[in-house]
Amino acid sequence: MSWAWANRALLAQYTGSHLYLALMPILFGIIVAVPVGVLCVRFRWTWPPILSLTSIFYAMPSLALYLVLIDYTGLTDWTVIIPLTLFSLSVLIPNVVDGLRSVPQPVRQAATAMGFGTLRQIVQVELPLAVPIIIAGLRVATVSSISLVSVGQLIGIGGLGYFFTDGVQRDFPTEIYAALILIVILAFLADGLLVLMRRWLTPWERARGTRRALSATLRGSRAEGAT
Repeated sequence: MSWAWANRALLAQYTGSHLYLALMPILFGIIVAVPVGVLCVRFRWTWPPILSLTSIFYAMPSLALYLVLIDYTGLTDWTVIIPLTLFSLSVLIPNVVDGLRSVPQPVRQAATAMGFGTLRQIVQVELPLAVPIIIAGLRVATVSSISLVSVGQLIGIGGLGYFFTDGVQRDFPTEIYAALILIVILAFLADGLLVLMRRWLTPWERARGTRRALSATLRGSRAEGAT
């Protein structure tokens, strides 16, 4: 604890760097995944090749990608951000597709009957209903990204991973434990924020839960009255 407090400025600096390297791939990933997911749902023949491509992204060793990209991006943040973005797509695109496919067909038909065009129907009807499944994918991708950033320290760009290599080289496990705890805390906080975002974006889910709880209470009261 005393070491962490004495080095709080350095820990804060690397924590900020870690968050930047972890969250930028998620931002780029969701920007790419949403239109690609919509494309896969609208044109079903595109889904198998895109699924195969995302599976290849997921199977690629991160360290190998870092080493390949060094020749093109150098020892910059992009050498870490690009592979993590590809990994996030392997999670986000399938979740966007699953979320859009979960929208009931009668809902789509009702939107069409109300005069909604294709773009308006996607933005105002399908994507909002797909939010719970998309957020589930975001949670997995975000936590994974926060964890995988540390691997970038093998090429000198890894946020809190710096303390892993430095701790090993100095045979000083305290800073390793401190960095590990911070990474776990960041993952929990990010996951919690995404849960809150899902609840904020899907108020009808809360209303549905309230109705279910009320119905269960009423059924219980009736059962007690009958006895």
